[in-house]
Amino acid sequence: MFIYKIDVLEELKKAGYNTTRLRREKLLTESAIQDLRNGKIVGIISLEKICALLEIQPGDIIGYKRG
Repeated sequence: MFIYKIDVLEELKKAGYNTTRLRREKLLTESAIQDLRNGKIVGIISLEKICALLEIQPGDIIGYKRG
């Protein structure tokens, strides 16, 4: 199963992207923000946007855990 290696919303907040800004500027959808809050893996489009905003690779965000 895929897991987050980092707290994505916290890292976005540190980079200046709080949830209000993410919504207002339509950087992430409401459902993507809720998925992040609930620890669910977001879709590939949202993952790509997160990588661009944080200037990191998908492997820096998501890992694989057996079980």
